[in-house]
Amino acid sequence: MTLHPTLVSVTARITERSRPTRQAYLQQVEAAAGRDPGAQRLGCANVAHAFAAMPEGDKSRATALDKIKVLAPRAPNIGIVNAYNDLLSAHAPLQHYPDLIKDEARKQGATAQVAGGVPAMCDGVTQGTPGMELSLFSRDVIAMSTAVSLSHDVFDAALMLGVCDKIVPGLLIGALQFGHLPTVFVPAGPMTSGLSNNEKSKVREQAALGLVGRAELLEAESKAYHGEGTCTFYGTANSNQMLLEAMGLQVPGTAFINPGEGVRTELTREAARTVLGLVKDKNFTPIGYVVDERCMVNAMVALLATGGSTNHLIHWVAVARAAGIVIDWDDFSALSDVVPLLTRVYPNGSADVNQFQAAGGPGYVIRELLDAGFMHADVLTVRPGGLREFTRIPSAQNGQLVWHEAGVSQDDTVVRPASSPFSATGGLKLLQGNLGRSVIKISAVPEALHFIEAPALVFNSQEELQAAFKEGELDSLCLNHPSGGVVCVVRWQGPQANGMPELHKLTPPLAVLQGKGYKVALVTDGRMSGASGKVPAAIHVSPEAAAGGPLAKVQDGDLIRIDGVLGTLHVLVSEAEWAARPLAQMPPDLRAANGVGMGRELFANLRRNALKAEEGACTWL
Repeated sequence: MTLHPTLVSVTARITERSRPTRQAYLQQVEAAAGRDPGAQRLGCANVAHAFAAMPEGDKSRATALDKIKVLAPRAPNIGIVNAYNDLLSAHAPLQHYPDLIKDEARKQGATAQVAGGVPAMCDGVTQGTPGMELSLFSRDVIAMSTAVSLSHDVFDAALMLGVCDKIVPGLLIGALQFGHLPTVFVPAGPMTSGLSNNEKSKVREQAALGLVGRAELLEAESKAYHGEGTCTFYGTANSNQMLLEAMGLQVPGTAFINPGEGVRTELTREAARTVLGLVKDKNFTPIGYVVDERCMVNAMVALLATGGSTNHLIHWVAVARAAGIVIDWDDFSALSDVVPLLTRVYPNGSADVNQFQAAGGPGYVIRELLDAGFMHADVLTVRPGGLREFTRIPSAQNGQLVWHEAGVSQDDTVVRPASSPFSATGGLKLLQGNLGRSVIKISAVPEALHFIEAPALVFNSQEELQAAFKEGELDSLCLNHPSGGVVCVVRWQGPQANGMPELHKLTPPLAVLQGKGYKVALVTDGRMSGASGKVPAAIHVSPEAAAGGPLAKVQDGDLIRIDGVLGTLHVLVSEAEWAARPLAQMPPDLRAANGVGMGRELFANLRRNALKAEEGACTWL
């Protein structure tokens, strides 16, 4: 298999760009890995505190001291970091995972402890509310919580239990600070299919038009989100799982097995066996070595080939930085120009992730990308067989796990081979011009709408846009302007302004206008994420307006051009006028309101220190 030349060149430039920071990171990993195990290195009081609550049998194994005070062979000790709560469907199944892991560890002659818990919030619950302004920064809180959990420093390996949007990136960033530990990720899988995503969206649009009331809307939403597991659309949570498979960081084929299935229980036990295998392996593979430049490129390719979440153009930049690797949107763009789109999963198609799994799932996609030269095969993973193990699909037979080849696509409307993709290029596109740099989930947008040129209508909040829609202002502009459309500019939504919330509440009204035949688009320094749908949305505009970005210059009536083919984002104003135009200032009352209530006061320092979206919106650098 010959690697595609673009894959080679992008990997080479990332490696060169990252050389000093990656070298410094690996030196830290090596220094930590070279120490004696914690139970032997720490003082007796430290060790006693760490294992005081353990059952007696586990305690003797972990401390290497038997009942008659004789030193014995010390057993490996696994630290479990858990995102369990029973509020969120995706994380509720994790309640009993630690018991399974502890039981399996004992069977393997080892021990396990819950090192700590991390917060897990749901954007679906907080969407359109002040709580959503904590969402992006919760990733860094999770990373810090992971670090606090592992800082007790008595672990030989770690298991990361979490699934959704900010949770997996946060766990991964935190785990990489303990890069000397072998680490395996453990998900819970998607909920079973309910009301289809297309039907759910139709009811939302009807509600936006006032055609159905709250009772009908709540009934539809409850049929769509009805049980344990992740949401079934291909948003950020499920993109997380695709990327972890492509990075070789969890048990192969674990991503999209539903909670409650027998094979899911066996896969959780296998996670414990896998991480203990890494501890005992004479080659010893800690996560800091697994997550290298090639691994990151594989993740980027998997995201593009599946039309995954735009959030990962922020999150995976931050993940890379946590491992001393520097990537940017130019890298994503170069790969997107050559990586084929192999899946159609909602919002890029009508299928949900359960149908994706049934059609071949991550195993099929990874195999196709490897065989076509779009992935590095010579990478470390948590499994001895390398990335090829992740091309297989698991099942349980007589209580034992077995894996089989993905074979051919079981539904070519959902997944296709690299030789006949849905598109010759990836699902995400970089846009750049005099409005800054932005991204668009182009795979979800009808081809006829890849180019939009229409007058701007500027809003300082998503609430302002919704009010304008209800009052008919957007309809009127579309109807009366020769372009037959409108570009809604929603600014002051970046990391420094208000924490960069997702703006999904804007999708139904804009989709209604689009359904009337108008050319509608959104331009914002906020997020739309993995559920970005059929409305063209230039999101993550960087630099943000609050940091002096050009969105602060846009005025009502300015013609804006979004070209998803050429990859450009321009306001059609003369260079002289544009240069002379003053920057609008964020309204003081809006800035003040963004910092008060729902705990936002505690996040003031994170807003002040956040880097640009393209730099991962990191708050710790």
